[in-house]
Amino acid sequence: MKRIHHTAVICSDYKTSKHFYVDVLGFSVIKETYRQERDSYKLDLRVGAEDQIELFSFPNPPRRVSNPEACGLRHLAFEVDDIEQKFAELKSKGLTLEDIRLDEITGKRFTFFRDPDDLPLEIYEQ
Repeated sequence: MKRIHHTAVICSDYKTSKHFYVDVLGFSVIKETYRQERDSYKLDLRVGAEDQIELFSFPNPPRRVSNPEACGLRHLAFEVDDIEQKFAELKSKGLTLEDIRLDEITGKRFTFFRDPDDLPLEIYEQ
């Protein structure tokens, strides 16, 4: 295997999540597809130079288990050049972020916030 091609996220409210990932986080749309037979949208988003998120909507998806943490995908982390700048930018857009912490293993700073469906997201200093 060469790399991770994409990460898939299922949302409960397509319009809200599309706004969050495109307008708030600033990811660009590669392609948007409505699949009538499944009453489902698939939105391919560009993250950075090569990475992708596939945002899916389905009618009535079950809620994600968040706390206590369950087995499975824990969170998505996005690398940033300037964590202070990105923190301030996301705060100015109305997001609630945890305090910036130091990763004691790598010496890098990071913080967490949540998407509209309570998926934990992280920004991690380069």
